Amino acid sequence: MLNTLYAVALVLTALTISIAALYILSLLDPARDRKLRKQTMREKDSIVFLFDDQTLTDVTAAGRQILEARPRHSSGSDWQHLSLILETRFPDLTEQVGDLAELGKLSIPSGDGVHRIEAEWRDGLARIQLITTDTGEADPIVDRVSFDAMRDELEGLRATAKHTPIMMWREDTNGKISWANKSYLDQATDPNTVDGVASWPPQKLFDRPRLEDAKNLETPRRVAVQLPSDGKRHWFELYDAPLGDETLMTAIPVDRVVNAEKSRAEFVTTLTKTFAHLPIGLAIFDRKRQLNLFNPALTDILALNASFLVGKPTLFTFLDRLREKRMMPEPKDYVSWRQQMADLESAAVNGTYEETWSLPTGQTYRITGRPHPDGAVAFLFEDITSEISLTRRFRRELEMGQSALDCIEDAIAIFSPGGVLSMSNAAYTKLWGNDPSTTLEDINLGDAIRTWRTTAGDTPVWRMLKEFVAAHGERQAWTDQIALLDGRQVECQFVPMVRGATMARFHVRPAQRNLQPAPNSALSLTP
Repeated sequence: MLNTLYAVALVLTALTISIAALYILSLLDPARDRKLRKQTMREKDSIVFLFDDQTLTDVTAAGRQILEARPRHSSGSDWQHLSLILETRFPDLTEQVGDLAELGKLSIPSGDGVHRIEAEWRDGLARIQLITTDTGEADPIVDRVSFDAMRDELEGLRATAKHTPIMMWREDTNGKISWANKSYLDQATDPNTVDGVASWPPQKLFDRPRLEDAKNLETPRRVAVQLPSDGKRHWFELYDAPLGDETLMTAIPVDRVVNAEKSRAEFVTTLTKTFAHLPIGLAIFDRKRQLNLFNPALTDILALNASFLVGKPTLFTFLDRLREKRMMPEPKDYVSWRQQMADLESAAVNGTYEETWSLPTGQTYRITGRPHPDGAVAFLFEDITSEISLTRRFRRELEMGQSALDCIEDAIAIFSPGGVLSMSNAAYTKLWGNDPSTTLEDINLGDAIRTWRTTAGDTPVWRMLKEFVAAHGERQAWTDQIALLDGRQVECQFVPMVRGATMARFHVRPAQRNLQPAPNSALSLTP
C-alpha cells in the first residue's frame, strides 16, 4: 500500500513540475507577443514592416497600402519589392540595411529630406518604419471621392503603359532602370533562361556600349541593337524626356522605315549609275523646286559647275544661271523672262512643256519637262545640235537636188518601191499640168496615171509601167513612145533606181504638121 501511495505521489509531483514549466514558458512568449502587439496597436497609423531576412512577416495597414500601390515583380522577394518602391527616395537602402544586425539601429534620411527610415534589429527580425519628417506644413486632407478618382487614374495609367506596343522605361541619374512597361520587359527577357523568370532590374537594352550604330546624338536618336528575345538586330528611334531626377525613355521600332530608306537609297544609286551614262542632261526638282538629282551630262551640256548643282539651287536660280551663261534664248526683258519661266514650270507640271532653244553660238537644245511623283518635276536637256545640223544639211541637199531636177528640160518623176511619187521637177508640172508640191497627201502611181490620161489618153504603156514598178528582183530600163492629145510625141524612158525606186522620164518632141500620129506601140519588157 505504501509503495502504491509513493508511486502516485511521484507521478503527481512530476505532473506538477511539468505544468509549472509550461506555465512559465507561456508567460514568457505571450509577454513578448503582447509587447509587439501593444506596440503595433500604438503605431497602427504608422508605416511599419517586419522582415525575417527578406521575407515579410508582418506589416501595418498603411504599409500594406504602399506595397499594393505598385505591381509586384514575380521573381523578386518581399524585401526587393519594398526596396524598389523606396528606391527613388532611398537609393542605397539595401546596402545600408545590410549592416542592421551589427549596428542594432539605423536612421536613414531620404534624398529629398522629407522622409526617413528608422530601422531596428529585434530578436532576429528587422523592424523598418517609414517616417515623414515634420516640415512645418499641414498634412493634405484628401476626401474619399478625390482618393478614388486618383486611384482610378493611376490604374488607367498603369493599364495604358502595360498595353502600349512600344518600349518605355525610366532611368535614374546613374542610368539604372527604376521602371519599365511590359513591352520593354518582354524584349529584355531571354527566352533561353533556365527558370524562365526575369530578374529585376531588367537588362539594359540601350546601354551606350551596346549601341551598334547611331545617326546623331540629337533627339530622336536612331540606334540599332540586338534584342535578347529573338537575337536579331532591330532599329529604334530613342526619345528622352526629363521627369524630375529621372529620365523617361521611349523606343519606337523603325525597322520598316530603315528598310524603306535603304531600298530607296539603293534605287537612287541604281538610277544615278544609269543616269550617269545617259547623254541627255537630267535635272529633277522636288516639290519645293530645289534641285534634288542631276547627272554628269547636265554639267557637260549646260557648262555648269558641279559645286553649283550640289548646292541644290532652286528652279529659278538654276534658270537664272543659264540666262547669265547665255545657255538659253536671250529674253526681251527680265519681267517677261520671269513670266516665261513661271509658264515653263506650270507646263512642266502638266507634262506639256517641250521647247527647242537655239542659241547664238549655233547650239540647239531640246528641253522637255515632265511631272514626277510627290509634286516633283523633271527636266531633260538634250543637245540636238548635230541632229539639227544633219537635218539642215539633208534639207540643203534635197533643195539642191530639186534645183538640179528643175534645170532638166525633160519631165522627170521618181516613184518609191511602193509606187508613191517622191520627187518631180518643174518640167513635169508644165507637161502634165499638175504640181505635186501643192498637196500634202501622197500621190501614188495610179493617181499620176489618171493625171497623165487627161493629156495623153489611155495607152498600154501605163499598164506596163505599173507592172514594172511592182516587179521585184533585177529590172532592166526600157523606153517607149506615146502621143499627146495635141499631137506631140513623147519619148518615155523608165529606169530602175537603187532600193527599188523607179524614174520616169518624158522627152517631148515638137508636133509635125500634116502628119498623122502613128498608133501607139510598146516594146516588150526584157525580163
